[in-house]
Amino acid sequence: MAGPPGCEPAARAFYGGLAGLREIPKPPDLAARGGVWFALGRQALHIGVEQDFRPALKAHPAFSCEDADELAASLEARGRARELERRRPGHPPLLHGRPRSATGLEIVGLPLSSAF
Repeated sequence: MAGPPGCEPAARAFYGGLAGLREIPKPPDLAARGGVWFALGRQALHIGVEQDFRPALKAHPAFSCEDADELAASLEARGRARELERRRPGHPPLLHGRPRSATGLEIVGLPLSSAF
């Protein structure tokens, strides 16, 4: 993902603080470029800095979670607005959001292991 120069504090607050992802150190030669990385299970979320950043209008990552309703309650308890919707009856709940200074995201209330 990409963010504007100086986006690291907001990314740390949202992905590290609110979402609970663990920050992982960037290699020193890449750290000088800015941005921040987070562990996401066996994968990683990289947020890089783009000097002429413009938030994407539609493109966004989608993350899975065990319980989207529990996550929504946690976000609301922290004062973060959210929208919980079901696209079609029988489909998992979806959370849509737009962290400050970042692209939007989608969280699907379905463990990734059960999606395959």
